[in-house]
Amino acid sequence: MYPNGEWNWLKGGIALAAVAIAAFLLVKPIGVSTQFAVVDTMIWKTLDPNIVQKKEINGKEVLTSPNAYINKSHAAYARAAEHPLNYGLIFVLAMIGGAFVSVLTGGPKPTEHEKDVPEGFSRYFGQNKALRYTLAFIGGVLTLYGARLAGGCTSGHMISGISQTAVSSLLFAAGVFITAIPTAIWLYRKRKGGA
Repeated sequence: MYPNGEWNWLKGGIALAAVAIAAFLLVKPIGVSTQFAVVDTMIWKTLDPNIVQKKEINGKEVLTSPNAYINKSHAAYARAAEHPLNYGLIFVLAMIGGAFVSVLTGGPKPTEHEKDVPEGFSRYFGQNKALRYTLAFIGGVLTLYGARLAGGCTSGHMISGISQTAVSSLLFAAGVFITAIPTAIWLYRKRKGGA
């Protein structure tokens, strides 16, 4: 462990591998971004109950949706929204709970100021809280949009997919690094004036 209680990359990597292997063996591969689509469908369903419909096909009741995105993969999002206590949603809630437990048991604790403007952000962009929240929001929207466009996020593709040698996941990872590295170099370049 580091002096401030953070795990080094090796311990973190071993822990992540152990969780991934346990998930593979006990339930199914790890994936997170799908749950945003599921929660969106749940919210939409409360506003418009017709977005998830029950139909009888060949004597069997199935769920379907008039929305093509919700209806893809045999209406997987419609089924998950109809039965929300599923593995994926519980996994995401457990991630939030795990972060909370980490803080309680000696994990890194940001100061009040760092909660608003982390040191890494202020080093390159100053102390502008509004800018930090705006960029975080835009980055989150773009990341989630890209993850759903790619059919998975870094968890689903880069942890689970690459472990299964899925070609789509290898392409996703290549695309992430081809765009992320130049973007980070440009975004975090040395500013004039010593910043």
